[in-house]
Amino acid sequence: MTSTTGDTPMPQSGTAERAYYKVIIEAPIETVWNTLVKTDEVLPFFFGAVCRTPNGLAPGEPMAMQSKDGKYTSVVGTVLEFDPPHRYAHTMMFTNMDDPPSTVIYELKEVDGGTEFTLITENVPAGTKTEKSMVQGGPFITGNLKSLVETGKPLMSGRMVMLLGPVMGLFTPKVSRSENWPFERIRGM
Repeated sequence: MTSTTGDTPMPQSGTAERAYYKVIIEAPIETVWNTLVKTDEVLPFFFGAVCRTPNGLAPGEPMAMQSKDGKYTSVVGTVLEFDPPHRYAHTMMFTNMDDPPSTVIYELKEVDGGTEFTLITENVPAGTKTEKSMVQGGPFITGNLKSLVETGKPLMSGRMVMLLGPVMGLFTPKVSRSENWPFERIRGM
């Protein structure tokens, strides 16, 4: 697994450089894609969240990463691109932070022995909690997606997140309650 940052395109004022997190997953591209874009199922590589959307993952549609019970929403965004099985992009904003939305891009490419999966983050506000969280999240997502696809189980870090998820709800701030993040609000962001 590699983690790199690049300088193209040039970051906007006040944003961190575009970051790349790459991994080769020993599985067909369709398997990796179908795992990545599951909705209404707990995803250990997305920190135990369920990706919910009112009308499926399609450009212009809002999406929310919620707790299994639907009570809390950790991330919201709008789908920007959806090109199966090669590219999926969306805006994203942590509900418990006041930072502006960033962009997350997932690129999949067939390679000898499997699929090259690249997670790209851009327009991340520099020097913020969002930036720190995304820098930590990139390796977590790529490593746990790889493990889940190849072995049927997430890494130990993903298993711990799944185990502690229900307990973490007790410490989730009120601003992240799902009633504060209806799809109509997300769509308007």
